[in-house]
Amino acid sequence: MNIFAKLLAPKNKIFYELFEQAANNVRHMSKLLIKAVAEADFDKRQGIIIEMEDLEHANDDLTHRIFTELGRNFITPFDREDIHYLASSLDDIADYIYASAKKINFYRINPSNDTGLQKLTEIIDQSSCEVQKAVSELRDMKNVRQITESLVKINSLENQADDIYDMSIERLFATENDAKEVIKKREIYQVMETATDKCEDAANVIESIIVKYA
Repeated sequence: MNIFAKLLAPKNKIFYELFEQAANNVRHMSKLLIKAVAEADFDKRQGIIIEMEDLEHANDDLTHRIFTELGRNFITPFDREDIHYLASSLDDIADYIYASAKKINFYRINPSNDTGLQKLTEIIDQSSCEVQKAVSELRDMKNVRQITESLVKINSLENQADDIYDMSIERLFATENDAKEVIKKREIYQVMETATDKCEDAANVIESIIVKYA
């Protein structure tokens, strides 16, 4: 049986490589988001957003490759549903990080003096960092404790993002008299908060994987 299992085992680590590349891109994008939110100059911020767009497109390609490999390989390192869900979750994180930055410039908001945007950006960056750590450990699953610690942090950060979002909306309605500005900023807050939700989605599927295979 052991010999049979070895014969059926995947001959390469393509899924791990693709997941790690996607997680690395997400992490890079979160760093660029911090840079963009700290930048008061519209044109300089636009240059950063273009960098983020390239990474977002790269993650689209990686997601497509993962789905292609899923169709080619009869044997996969873990459940096909989990592979599909993790790929989709990582792609969603990239999409919402990029959307956050894009909407800031689309609505011509100056994020450098908005505490709510800055705090949500920090939460996104921390969450992306933990997602990257957890994904990097899936290759051999020798450090389940570290994976679990990252997953717990991601869940905690998502709760913090919910609180920051609520407080930011409350402050926005209390201090902003321009209805258009309220609508613009509320939408950006929502997109940023959703980015943390997507990090939690990735954490949930990683938890499912380690429960089954660790």
